[in-house]
Amino acid sequence: MTDSSQPRQFSDQEQVRRQSREALEASGINPYPYAWPVSDHVAPVVEGFDETAPTKVVFMAGRLMSRRIMGKASFFDLQDATGRMQVYVRRDDMPDGFYNEIFKRHIHIGDIVGVEGHVFRTRMGEVTVHASKLELLAKALRPLPIVKEQEGTVFDEVTEKEFRYRQRYVDLTVNPHVREVFVQRARMITAIRKFLDEQGFIEVETPVLQPVYGGASARPFKTHHNALDMPLYMRIADELYLKRCIAGGFDGVYEIAKDFRNEGLSRFHNPEFTMLELYVAFKDYVWMMDLVEELIESVATTLHGSTRVQWGEEEISFERPWPRIPFFEAIEKKTGHNLYQQSQDTILEVADSLDIETSSSMGIGKLLDEIFGAAVEPDLIQPAFITDYPLELSPLAKQHRSQEGLVERFEMFAGGKELCNAFSELNDPDDQRRRFEEQLRLRKGGDLEAMQMDHDYLRALEYGMPPNAGLGVGVDRLAMLMTNQRSIRDVILFPLMRPD
Repeated sequence: MTDSSQPRQFSDQEQVRRQSREALEASGINPYPYAWPVSDHVAPVVEGFDETAPTKVVFMAGRLMSRRIMGKASFFDLQDATGRMQVYVRRDDMPDGFYNEIFKRHIHIGDIVGVEGHVFRTRMGEVTVHASKLELLAKALRPLPIVKEQEGTVFDEVTEKEFRYRQRYVDLTVNPHVREVFVQRARMITAIRKFLDEQGFIEVETPVLQPVYGGASARPFKTHHNALDMPLYMRIADELYLKRCIAGGFDGVYEIAKDFRNEGLSRFHNPEFTMLELYVAFKDYVWMMDLVEELIESVATTLHGSTRVQWGEEEISFERPWPRIPFFEAIEKKTGHNLYQQSQDTILEVADSLDIETSSSMGIGKLLDEIFGAAVEPDLIQPAFITDYPLELSPLAKQHRSQEGLVERFEMFAGGKELCNAFSELNDPDDQRRRFEEQLRLRKGGDLEAMQMDHDYLRALEYGMPPNAGLGVGVDRLAMLMTNQRSIRDVILFPLMRPD
């Protein structure tokens, strides 16, 4: 871990930049002024340039990314949020002494500058701003790891993952394609909201701090409320509060929000993550499958203009309809074992034969989940619904209407990972109480991810909750698929990292 108590030693370049800041201040130039009247951005200026139109004066701002000094004139590249373009600076167009004493000596790559000028095309054909005014807006005291390219060869490219995640601000600056990932993520969430709003569902907000956590099998983050002198938990799911809304009379509610689970880090897991949860009264899981197909197909089309999305070397098609495969049928197809209504000892033997790590705290549900995760899940590249899960795996789902020991639940998979989880929601308060009691038994047996008893939620069910279908979508995982990223950290701006 870095020792922040020791004064940092500045590199030679950092010392030069700090000396330049002092020189600027001594010259009466504020290296951190308050504002600049931006009226134009790179991409629209370049794309809209028309040599036959009257000369246009632009006010732009951005980061100086490279420069080429040639005696009495220079070129530099200005980068803003929309792209990069060339700026031409001539000594005779600047105030006396500015070009030689300020621009050449004290403005560096990485500084943020404002430019006023007119747009023209150079003899080389490049759309360029001829600067009539140049102002420093923020002095960069650290040099950027600038990417260089010469004769098609790229040098100093910022690719080291650890650096990129820890210093995302640098990653966003020097790798514009990374910014585009997060623009696409934002567009994806907007498309989800638009779709759900057009269906007439209401977006609500539920508590992040909860006296009883639930709605998923996970370990929580725990905190303490000083004034009330009581423990509170960061929510692991939105589910139980959203279903309280259904009990209260809403026909359809959703929330796009952060959840928190005290678990390990991996390519697919971050302790703080974004979920979409949706609950709709008087519907079941079959109806919800249809809605999910329509939702994801709509999102893909909005982002890509097509239902086809590139995922590494694979092309995934989200065009409806998708296969619907029962849970035990999927396992039997991959392993040759029919585990429906088999004993725990039999299921354990199959898990051992597949070299799956098990523990004495695992019940039937956990064992089946591990077998499915190892044998089936990685091969589910094209979108598919896995349906009709064992009751032991789904303490909040309604019992299957025709098959004993199963519940009306589906998970949607694509790219080899689960993206969605949905139920015909359990609304029988006595059945729900028995399920919670079974979870408590598992917890006493060592399963620290088993659910707690939520008496207030049971009370809501006792007042009566209509039949309803519920859905949870991993927004980060969906963003991975929609932007062709292989790690969840590549779609979370500031992922949790171990201390450096």
